[in-house]
Amino acid sequence: VQLQASGGGLVQAGGSLRLSCACSGFTFEDYTIGWFRQAPGKEREGISCISDSGERTYYADSVKGRFTISRDNAKKTVTLEMNGLKPEDTAVYYCAIRVAKIDYYAGYTTLCYGLMDYWGKGTQVTVSS
Repeated sequence: VQLQASGGGLVQAGGSLRLSCACSGFTFEDYTIGWFRQAPGKEREGISCISDSGERTYYADSVKGRFTISRDNAKKTVTLEMNGLKPEDTAVYYCAIRVAKIDYYAGYTTLCYGLMDYWGKGTQVTVSS
C-alpha cells in the first residue's frame, strides 16, 4: 500500500492550496479515505474524509465551508481543496485509508473517527499571517 501526499507549501492567510493523495497497492474503491493533520504540540485531527463511493463526506467544524474533499476512483486519487486558509491551518497533513465496510455498517457516521489502516507520509502546510 502506498499513499503519496503532495501539494503542501507556504501560503499567505486567505490563500488556497490543493492537496492530492495518489494511491496504489490496494483496491481503491473499497476504502474510505481521509485527510488528517497534526500541528506542533497538538493531537492529530481528522479534518475531512470521504466514503468509498464518494457520496458521503465528513468535515471537521474547523474546516467546514473552506475545504472540499473529492475522489477519483479511476485515477485512484483523493484531493483536498483548501480555501480561505488561516494560520491555524498550519500543520503536517496526512492521507489515510481504511476498509470501507467499517463505515458502511455504521451508516457512515464514523467517517474520520477511529483507527485507520494505512497512513501516508505527510505534507507540510504553512499559512503565514
